[in-house]
Amino acid sequence: MRRPQYLFNKKDWFSVDRNQRASLEKEITELNADYLLNMPTEDLAQHFESKYRIDVPVLLVSEIVTDQKETQIDVSHDPYRINLDPSRPHYIKGTMVEISVPFSGDGDVFHIQPTAFTSHLPEGVVENCLLVLRMEGTNLMVEKVRGEIDRTIAEIQNYLTTLRANAGGLNTQLRSLARTQIERRREKLLADRSLVASLGFKIKERKGESNTYTAPSVRRKITPSSPPPSKKPFKPEPALAASDYEHILNVIQNMAQVMERSPSAFKTMNEEDLRFHFLVQLNGHYEGQATGETFNYQGKTDILVRSGDKNIFIAECKYWGGDKKLIETIDQLLGYSSWRDTKVAIVIFNRNKELSKVLDAIPDAVRSHPNYKRDVERMSETSFRYVFSHRDDQSREMIVTILAFDIPK
Repeated sequence: MRRPQYLFNKKDWFSVDRNQRASLEKEITELNADYLLNMPTEDLAQHFESKYRIDVPVLLVSEIVTDQKETQIDVSHDPYRINLDPSRPHYIKGTMVEISVPFSGDGDVFHIQPTAFTSHLPEGVVENCLLVLRMEGTNLMVEKVRGEIDRTIAEIQNYLTTLRANAGGLNTQLRSLARTQIERRREKLLADRSLVASLGFKIKERKGESNTYTAPSVRRKITPSSPPPSKKPFKPEPALAASDYEHILNVIQNMAQVMERSPSAFKTMNEEDLRFHFLVQLNGHYEGQATGETFNYQGKTDILVRSGDKNIFIAECKYWGGDKKLIETIDQLLGYSSWRDTKVAIVIFNRNKELSKVLDAIPDAVRSHPNYKRDVERMSETSFRYVFSHRDDQSREMIVTILAFDIPK
């Protein structure tokens, strides 16, 4: 006699939820320290979210296929066959109808007991991406078979609906949980390595480990903190504090609003003249390290903040020239090859009418770039923010904020 193969009865949802969270935290705790320090937090968080999320199956009922074959059926326990000894099997030929239901998602979910369930469990077998339902009998009737199939599928759908609600709570928290764990361990690793570096002794090198890591943030006045040059395994690179970055952008936006409100004073200026006004305003807010000017420029359009040989802030001021020119500007920024976590800005001056068309064109142009990674947030109607990867190293990221303004002709 065929033994029942019940679904949704091997492990309960609460244990699955606990296991996913604990496994995620454990893997981050045991992750190679250099790898964790070199990888962007958001990339790692996204990876762990994808790895530990529960993808509840979706039945593709429109693609069901059926089959039938002869089989041997034990009728020794049939109450209508009173002449048979129930202690010994007695087989006769019968029919097996097999219903194969394709599904998308994780087949292991069919073995999880949801938080709400009934005493009657549906039967089925998971084979690759198919849920197989089988019915046996010696005198199967169409109406009975179809009715049983419909009832079984309906029961399975109800269980999956409950599991989908259960998994939704876990899935929406995974990225935040991973991010918290990554940042907590990153802070500890950096604190530990900074402690050792401060002892004044030579640090033992670890073979095969990377020599560069994300740097601690800097504070206004902009004086990036960087260790003395050495061949030590831990060598933080300077980075601009998020608060300084936001303040710099705010100064740029305020200056652009002055230009918009006083059009006659700026209508004859070219890119270099406009950039000079931004430099004056920025250096009025920040004290320079050696020259008295924190913000300076190099070449035609750069506004730079440098720490040693590293650019920690770059701004490009450009008149809007279409999608192609914007992509060329992004390429120019990506050409600065020795950065990690560099924060940059593209200031777009629009001297054409219909600024709304420029604002509509910017996101599609940016996302078409091969090094685009993700949107961060839409700061306002005329400002955007994105993350790009280095051309030679996906783990090195550049934060790009694009500000667009109308400048009168």
